[in-house]
Amino acid sequence: MAKNRLRRYNMAPELIPREAFLHYVWKFKLFELNNLMSVHNTAIELLGTGAHNHESGPDFFNASIRIDGQFWFGNVEIHVKASDWYVHRHEEDANYIGVILHVVWEYDVPVFRKDGSEICCLELKNYVHTSALLSYRKIFSGGQRWILCEKHIMEVELVIVKNWLQRLYFERLKRKTEEILMMLAETTNDWEGVLFRMLAKGYGMKLNGSAFLNLSQSIDFSILRKLRSSPGGLESLFFGQAGFLIEEKEDIYYTALRTEYNYYARKFQLEPLFHSQFQFFRLRPANFPSIRISQLASLYESRTNLFSSLMSITKVEDYYALLKVPAASYWDTHYVFGRTSKKRQKIVSKRFMDTLLINAIIPLKYAYMSSNKLLGTDDLENSMLSVKAEKNAVIEHFKALGVSAENALESQALLEMKTNYCDKKKCLNCALGLQLMKHI
Repeated sequence: MAKNRLRRYNMAPELIPREAFLHYVWKFKLFELNNLMSVHNTAIELLGTGAHNHESGPDFFNASIRIDGQFWFGNVEIHVKASDWYVHRHEEDANYIGVILHVVWEYDVPVFRKDGSEICCLELKNYVHTSALLSYRKIFSGGQRWILCEKHIMEVELVIVKNWLQRLYFERLKRKTEEILMMLAETTNDWEGVLFRMLAKGYGMKLNGSAFLNLSQSIDFSILRKLRSSPGGLESLFFGQAGFLIEEKEDIYYTALRTEYNYYARKFQLEPLFHSQFQFFRLRPANFPSIRISQLASLYESRTNLFSSLMSITKVEDYYALLKVPAASYWDTHYVFGRTSKKRQKIVSKRFMDTLLINAIIPLKYAYMSSNKLLGTDDLENSMLSVKAEKNAVIEHFKALGVSAENALESQALLEMKTNYCDKKKCLNCALGLQLMKHI
């Protein structure tokens, strides 16, 4: 037996390899290929590992294997324990009928086909290369960490990091596209209605995003189309639906909005939300929901054909020119109804417009282009490369580890990596993790 092959390698329970590691070992053939034997001492000759399947169904499609001298062409399923076959109820799934080899770390039970024949099983822990297992242990052991590879991430070449971040960003856009298409179905394929919902959520930012989304969902976009040409019509509609105009106040502007909203509420049979959904606490006054509601209304009142305009823009400067609108003049001297403040025009900032681009406009534009099979995403990518990186705890933590985001594309990619790779410990599906496994 070769020296780099292991025999009955004993590991602490917490260091038993995850299934992803076994996928990695199988895919890259990081195990002793000579003299492979099944758990029942049947000779196995691996001709081709097959195509890695990341969707439902067997883990590898179309593998080619010679078992006891007989050629087999079919699928391979991989588990940590053989009994996981039954835990995952594969015996009830027709997708697994074509499995020709069951690859496991630990063989604890036999697995049978519906016809009663046993599926050939390879216990991989007897053959894994020592170097691969030690690299795995070095990354996955060592207690709690923010990300598992934090001690080694700086060892990855910069070009690999940059290429992976670009790929991650578009992976994030594709995932967001699925969410957007769900909104599209809810609005009967009204792209303008979806834009309104996404912009509204963006105007609410992190703290009030859900409340602003609820506000947008409470208004049929057809009503907005009817009122957008009426001066102040949308502001009264938005504030009324948000529940800001329920009480009586000794404020002329407030009273005018309230009177107008009550008319719209009767005409369109509207029911306002609870005002308590909107949070003011711990917000800078410029981000108060009252200011953001007025700015959102101003955007739709002053920008006709907003959706088509946004979809046709190719330069980030043009987005800024379109989105840069002030709140109504009343808010120059107010942050809340009925209480005056030092005069200051409440116009959206460049940083805030960046947030709208990152979280609403670019994802929607990508979804629209994908849905309509429009080619070319260079403009979207260039826009994101022109927008400054976000500032939050995740981005700062990566920066402390030596991985800095130079623009919004990279900061979004880092958020995607942390949420859907690092936190889920999908290190062996990550280009950085794979690179570290090769060199640690």
